[in-house]
Amino acid sequence: MNADESQTPELVVDLVKPHSTDESVADSAVEWLIELEQQTSTDESVKEEPYKERSESELAQALAEMQRQEQVLKQEIATLQTSYKLLCEQVAETQMALGRLVPEALSQLEQRKQTLQIAVEQLERRQERIRAEMRTTFAGTSQELAIRVQGFKDYLTGSLQDLAVAAEQLELVPKAKAEQELPVVKSKPAQNQSSMPQFAEQRFESTTKQIRRLIDQYRTRPDYYGPPWQLRRTFEPIHAERVSNWFFNQGGRGALRTMGSRLQNILIGSAIISVLSELHSDRLHALVLANTPERLGEWRRGLQDCLGISRGDFGPDGGVVLFESAEAVAIKAERLIKANQLPLIIVDDSEDQISLSLLQFPLWLAFAPDPQMAKNYDF
Repeated sequence: MNADESQTPELVVDLVKPHSTDESVADSAVEWLIELEQQTSTDESVKEEPYKERSESELAQALAEMQRQEQVLKQEIATLQTSYKLLCEQVAETQMALGRLVPEALSQLEQRKQTLQIAVEQLERRQERIRAEMRTTFAGTSQELAIRVQGFKDYLTGSLQDLAVAAEQLELVPKAKAEQELPVVKSKPAQNQSSMPQFAEQRFESTTKQIRRLIDQYRTRPDYYGPPWQLRRTFEPIHAERVSNWFFNQGGRGALRTMGSRLQNILIGSAIISVLSELHSDRLHALVLANTPERLGEWRRGLQDCLGISRGDFGPDGGVVLFESAEAVAIKAERLIKANQLPLIIVDDSEDQISLSLLQFPLWLAFAPDPQMAKNYDF
C-alpha cells in the first residue's frame, strides 16, 4: 500500500470528528492538500531520477562512439590527404618528364626528317641528271672533235705525201744504200703499229673479253680492299657504259662528256687506268693534264682514293704524272713511247681546247665540258 492509501483514512477520521469546527476542518484540508502535493512531487522526482540517469549514460556512450568515429574519420582524411599529395607529386614528376622527353623526341624526329629530305633531294637531283644524260647525246662535241681529228689526219697525210715526193726527188745517198735501208724504214712503222693497243678489232677478241670481264667485276663485285691499281670504289652502270664506249667504240682514243663532277670523272679515269694496268702492267703511265694546281691536287687525291696508290706513285718516273701544259705532256709521251712504254693522256674538263700534239698518241681520254650543265665540284 502506498503513502496516499495509508493517509486517506486518517483524513476521513479527522473530517468526521464531532468536536471539529468548520475553520479547523478547512485548515486541515488545506494542510492536507499541501502535504499531498509535496508528497506527490517528491514521488515523481523519485520516479524520474532513474530515467535521467539512464539517458545521460546512453548519451555519454553515444558521445564516446561519435568521438571514436570522429577519430577514425580524421585518420582516414589524413591518409587520403597524404595519398593525394603523393599522387600530385607523381603527376607533377610525370608531367616534367614528359615535358623534357617530348621536345627531345620532336627535335630528333625533326633532324631525321631534315636528313631524309636532304637525302631524297640529292637522289632526285641525281636521278634527273642521269635521265638528262640518258636523253641527251654527245653528238655535237664528238662531231667537232671528229672533224678536228680528221683535219689533223688529212694534214698529216698531205704532209707525209709531200715529204715522200720531196724525198724521191732528192739524191743524197747512192741508190744501193737507199735500197738496203728501205726495208728497215718499212718495218719500223709496222713495229710501232703492233705496239699500239687496239680494242675494237676482231683479232683482239681475247683482250675485249678480258676488258668486259673487268668492267663487270667493278660493277657487280667491287673490292674495296683490293691491291693497288685496282678500282676500289662503287662502279655504277652509267660509269661502265662510259668506259665501255671509250674502249670499244672509240678504240681508246676519244672524248667523253663530263659527269658534272670532277670526282665522277676521276672515277671513270681510274677505271680505265685499272683496266689498262691489268693488261699492260708497269708499261702504263697515266699523264693527267689540268690547268691549275688545285685541280691537279684533286686528281691526285681522287686517284689515290680510287686506286689505292700512294704519293710515291706520282712523279716523273711514277705511274701517274701531273701536268699543267699540253706541251709538257706531249714531250713526256714521246719519251715514254721511245722507251717502249705506254702513255695514257687524260685531259681534265677544265681544258677548253685540246692540243693537236696530243692526238697523235695511241691512248688519250678527254672530258669535254657540257655547256648545258653547270660544273659542280662539291663532293
